[in-house]
Amino acid sequence: MNIIGKQKILLPKNADMSKWAVIACDQFTAQPKYWQKLSDYIGDAPSCLHITLPEIYLDSNVDERVKRINLNMQKYLDDGIFQEIDGFVLVEREVENGRKRAGLVLSVDLDCYDWRRVRSPIRATEDTIVERLPARVDIRRGAKIELPHILLLIDDKDKKVIEPVYQNRHKLKKLYDFELNMGGGHIKGYEVKNTEETAAKLNELLDPQTQIQKYGFDAGILFAVGDGNHSLAAAKARWEEVKPTLSQEQRQNHPLRYALVEVVNLYDDAMVFEPIHRVMLNCDISFVEQLRKRLSGKGKLTLFDGKQEFTLDTSENAGQTIKQVQLFIEEYIKNNPAKVDYVHGVNHLKEVVGENKNSIGIIMPTFEKDQLFNYVLNVGNLPKKAFSIGEPERKRYYLESKKIV
Repeated sequence: MNIIGKQKILLPKNADMSKWAVIACDQFTAQPKYWQKLSDYIGDAPSCLHITLPEIYLDSNVDERVKRINLNMQKYLDDGIFQEIDGFVLVEREVENGRKRAGLVLSVDLDCYDWRRVRSPIRATEDTIVERLPARVDIRRGAKIELPHILLLIDDKDKKVIEPVYQNRHKLKKLYDFELNMGGGHIKGYEVKNTEETAAKLNELLDPQTQIQKYGFDAGILFAVGDGNHSLAAAKARWEEVKPTLSQEQRQNHPLRYALVEVVNLYDDAMVFEPIHRVMLNCDISFVEQLRKRLSGKGKLTLFDGKQEFTLDTSENAGQTIKQVQLFIEEYIKNNPAKVDYVHGVNHLKEVVGENKNSIGIIMPTFEKDQLFNYVLNVGNLPKKAFSIGEPERKRYYLESKKIV
């Protein structure tokens, strides 16, 4: 099984990289000031901001925005602003407290992925909301390139795959080295031409005996989706649309068959899982009392509004608490005029609650990273927005891209 694709990666040649790279579209969805400040900084300079759709704008002239995005993509291609990288890109990303996280940007075969709970080498980690896919697929239909914020995690406790490449980065050609905007930290990228050895090491993680040692059975899992579950599902849905129109030969290396991702080791020392908090908007205190009746246990869950703080008893198991809270939120919204948004970082949560009357912040528990693979294999998918890789400002930025036509 050849899960790793041979797709060329696009990077801008001469762009101002501090303006080119922007944070993933699903961040700061409750904080318009962030996006306005970013837009003011970038202006008309070539930027991923002009070829992606931040989710904060999903209720505002979406059709017009998508048309503009597609025109900008075509213009960037026509203007020849991209260089092609025939290999992988090794990424060194500065995250919290100055720590460095290593990742490999490469393409994976969407025929090896399924968002449902079935045996596949690339496994979803959270529930996929099928209703959210049509709009994302529609954007991809007119797009010429894709810019991923998908992070795939490998369970490589012995650090045999990415770490040897990172340790020898001084031997590789440096592609970029700059400070990300909006407090995103420093980032460096290196060209990895010798891809066969690394791809072989990745495939070794699928060895049945290795799988049995880790999980007690041959689970057939190589990657767990750490970020971008819905982006990967949209890429899969678009490929499934096009695949029946192609011959077997055309399918073999069609660009839509492959999705560009960053692969990171779950056991990278700088890999940190952070909770994704909830803010209930247009919501009164009855929400707190109703949720209190649903939860029990020896754990604690903290909620607050603009005046006071509430402590609820809940399970000590983070996965169970996240699931119970999410299910209650979705039920509550069906019967009340409230809305929910998802906020990274307690400080940002407090800011959003402070700026919105009749809002309630929910400080969610942390799902520990070493539980992820076994949870997905033995329990199932986590609810959406169960965890975040890193703090909000240090989330993955759009930078590399790939043609999908």
